[in-house]
Amino acid sequence: MSKMTMSQKILAAHAGLTEVHAGQLIEADLDLVLGNDITSPVAIKELQKFTKEGVFDKDKIALVPDHFVPNKDIKSAENCKCVREFAIKNKITNYFEVGKMGIEHALLPEQGLTVAGDLIIGADSHTCTYGALGAFSTGIGSTDMAAGMATGKAWFKVPSAIKFNIIGKPSKWVSGKDVILHIIGLIGVDGALYKSMEFVGEGIKNLSMDDRFTIANMAIEAGGKNGIFPVDDIAMTYMKEHAPNRQFTVYEADENAEYDEEYTIDLSALTPTVAFPHLPENTHTFDDIEDIKIDQVVIGSCTNGRIDDLRIAAEVLTDHRVADGVRCIVIPATQKIYLQAMEEGLIKTFIEAGAIVSTPTCGPCLGGYMGVLASGERCVSTTNRNFVGRMGAIDSEIYLASPAVAAASAATGKISQPSELGL
Repeated sequence: MSKMTMSQKILAAHAGLTEVHAGQLIEADLDLVLGNDITSPVAIKELQKFTKEGVFDKDKIALVPDHFVPNKDIKSAENCKCVREFAIKNKITNYFEVGKMGIEHALLPEQGLTVAGDLIIGADSHTCTYGALGAFSTGIGSTDMAAGMATGKAWFKVPSAIKFNIIGKPSKWVSGKDVILHIIGLIGVDGALYKSMEFVGEGIKNLSMDDRFTIANMAIEAGGKNGIFPVDDIAMTYMKEHAPNRQFTVYEADENAEYDEEYTIDLSALTPTVAFPHLPENTHTFDDIEDIKIDQVVIGSCTNGRIDDLRIAAEVLTDHRVADGVRCIVIPATQKIYLQAMEEGLIKTFIEAGAIVSTPTCGPCLGGYMGVLASGERCVSTTNRNFVGRMGAIDSEIYLASPAVAAASAATGKISQPSELGL
């Protein structure tokens, strides 16, 4: 009798096997191969060494220039040109030029390219985002991306799993970012090394799709191979709206599936959480946060640039202004989100508060552009990594937080939660 987790069932199905077990090496068929403007040029050069011409399926490759677009310099322009020419030559259906693009991990679900039961690889570590919809998705290197584009297959070592039983309902200013920061603080940045992080429990119904995308997105920050959620009515509704013509398969873990560890996360017990430099596991709640003056706030990224995130930030900044001496940069994750934020008046709120609003880009998250930090500067950011030098100077500091905390911090000029503004 099989004893498979949700992730193992997806891998087994794509490998044409009735069952798989942790540690097993398999070759599996891919539903989608993803690359961006940094990783795709490397993969394209590798692909040129193959004897095979072309790609396995022009409809199952997504190329999203998002890290340095609009191009910030000649090198980034050359990278994007390489991707563009490859996409045109191979008639890649899902190539997203400036004007259509967005941050890849927000864009693909929005475009209906990721659904439940899919097996997805991407040459970007935060490809694990799509587990929010019940897909198995994971980041890989550019060489594996090249092989995936050529053959439509990839090798996997089947991961073991950790179960996170989500219960309760979060309080007003607690969101998916606080949930995943709490978990990473609990188990550490290598606590789920090469394991599936499987989220279950009655509390999941109290997490929006945007919350789930955020949680799955940061599974890699605990070392996870992937993060995955069960497919409930909320996920079904999302897929029916965004991928009405896609067939999808719902997989459920066996009742006797084996997990290396199990944790219970009570959403009602969580409070706003901040990860201090220089690791996402260095988490603190406001019980032990002193006055920490800041220079910059970034609200955006593949972790927290979705419409819920912008709504929360705008709610906090309504009737408040960005503090003197603080730069607040808001980055909607896609063109569609940007437009929706404009139509809802959120952009107006940000500008009136003294923030700036950028075109969709990964920009500041990786110290690329649109918010690089100078020596000694501190930034509260809704991004996913706060490693040494991640956003600029090696002695700058990044504090990871939710959009609510980021917006409140922008208003006070120090790391703050909304309650400090009387909210």
